[in-house]
Amino acid sequence: MKTIRIVLSPEAEEVYKYLNEESTLSKTERAILHAFHQKISLIKVNLHYGNPVAKNLIPQEYIAKYGVKNLFRVELPNYWRMLYTLTDGDSEIEIIAFILDIMDHPTYDKKFKYRRR
Repeated sequence: MKTIRIVLSPEAEEVYKYLNEESTLSKTERAILHAFHQKISLIKVNLHYGNPVAKNLIPQEYIAKYGVKNLFRVELPNYWRMLYTLTDGDSEIEIIAFILDIMDHPTYDKKFKYRRR
């Protein structure tokens, strides 16, 4: 059985630190952080937990920077989103769930070039 390791990108790490700092003061950030931890646990049990994003919709930024070939979206409270990809680890017995981003909905819309109506 392969082990699953969770790794955060520098961008996701920055948002995670922000949520940790603000969670002591803000109920919203605390809820998002709590949900993030829950979703990580679910991903460890089921790698394909998130909604798959069509390959033609994967932002070029992720392809160029990280060589992303698959992308999954997980919904968090207050319309926040978490995006992750699956890659092989350093050994044949490891899979890495690489958390690319944790973002609010307007940032998500901008990244995927969705427009408001």
